[in-house]
Amino acid sequence: MSFAESPATAPKVKLKTNLGEIVLELNPKAAPVTVENFLGYVKKKHYDGTVFHRVIDGFMIQGGGFANTGGKLTEKPSGKGIVNESQNGLKNDAYTIAMARTSDPNSATAQFFINVSNNSMLNYPSNGGYAVFGKVISGKEVVDKIKSVSTTTSTLAMIHPVTGQKLEMPAQDVPVEKVVIESATVVE
Repeated sequence: MSFAESPATAPKVKLKTNLGEIVLELNPKAAPVTVENFLGYVKKKHYDGTVFHRVIDGFMIQGGGFANTGGKLTEKPSGKGIVNESQNGLKNDAYTIAMARTSDPNSATAQFFINVSNNSMLNYPSNGGYAVFGKVISGKEVVDKIKSVSTTTSTLAMIHPVTGQKLEMPAQDVPVEKVVIESATVVE
């Protein structure tokens, strides 16, 4: 399956960041559960005010899970994990969007990443694969700005997925200057 097969009516989402706008075209034919999940978070305004908290030039930019609260990057509550649709034929190529998850293939919730290079090691069957569900159709230059920001080691305030306990964990590849998703909206 390829993006060429996606319908002209494919849903689109605009991510307005403090570095510019990115427009995503989603592929519900290839990843119906993932697209529905992502659109649900968009419609609930979950992504508004979150940051790209993990940026690795040559690999990906990850966001959608943490907000800058009182000077700390704090994880936002999210729903239950969804089924991993990584066997849908879509590849983790440059400028595609995929779901972030834990080591459990069916644990993706709100966090996503945009590939900034062809990451074949993320395709099924490697480690269960990471489900691609869309692509950047506008704003590649913004993705390129984000992938080039300076990063550091910082602390993330997280919630343990099993116990619900609040933890503070060191994290690498955190942007020095916050890259904020000011809003995420469905483009009509």
